[in-house]
Amino acid sequence: MARFVIRRLLQSGAVLLGVTLVVFLLLQLVPGDPVRVALGTRFDPQTYEALRARAGLDRPLVVQYFSYLGRALTGDLGVSFRSGRPVTSIVLERLPATLSLAVTAVVFAMLVAFPLGILSAMRSGSLLDHAARVFSQFGVSVPDFWMGIMGILLFAGVLGWLPPSGYVALTEDPLRWASHVVLPAATVGLVTASILTRFIRSSMLEVLSEDYVRTAEAKGLRTRVVVLRHVLRNALIPVVTVVAVQLASLLGGVIVIEVLFAWPGIGRLTYDAVQARDYPVLQGAILLVAALFLLVNLLVDMLYARLDPRITAR
Repeated sequence: MARFVIRRLLQSGAVLLGVTLVVFLLLQLVPGDPVRVALGTRFDPQTYEALRARAGLDRPLVVQYFSYLGRALTGDLGVSFRSGRPVTSIVLERLPATLSLAVTAVVFAMLVAFPLGILSAMRSGSLLDHAARVFSQFGVSVPDFWMGIMGILLFAGVLGWLPPSGYVALTEDPLRWASHVVLPAATVGLVTASILTRFIRSSMLEVLSEDYVRTAEAKGLRTRVVVLRHVLRNALIPVVTVVAVQLASLLGGVIVIEVLFAWPGIGRLTYDAVQARDYPVLQGAILLVAALFLLVNLLVDMLYARLDPRITAR
């Protein structure tokens, strides 16, 4: 297992290095001067050149990249063109909001998808199965921003049960945090639940058709025992990948939902940085998202190895 983890860490490091290079090169192709945008319409040449020198934009691209890479390895992601604050501090300030939204949405999705997907597979062709398939099709077809708007109109506008937008830190006031996170988490969670339901159902149906499952049932084992001991564990392997991909995507920030609900997460930060051409903040946000993706993938690989020890030999 130790060699397996070390191999995955080395691969993740290579991927992260490639991400920094690709992002750096792509930002050089974006038209416009970020320093002029940061200074506005009125500035003198001395201030302009001083800010370019401070940001290192007056040096060759190769020197800029390796300088950025060296500072990034020490946790220094530069300084924001817009606010003058360290990018590391700005990004880390937004991380708790994204984490709370992503984890809540995934937990909500699993609470809906696992029972629905399992029951749908065990009662294939029933009314429940048809309802589950309609739900999953609805979730992947309807845009999440439309569901978010409908949720705001119903639960905040008509019923007045929940606030329409905003954010309160979990550590500051758990009850107010819960009231603010319900709508965005449910909006994102319904889409994720619909995707998970389809995968859980198909994975369960595939395992239920195996010979060893029929043998276990022929021996007189209860259906619950067969499902829990023999079916669910084997059906979980492909489902784990889907859960991980959805979680990693949410950790990267759901830009539309975060803008709609005024949620100060990584997605909203990325959106604001693009509008302001704040390249250091944009680079820092993308680097954090890539690192979160790789971390989730590493945890999934370790979970795979736990579910199926043969994976460590690959």
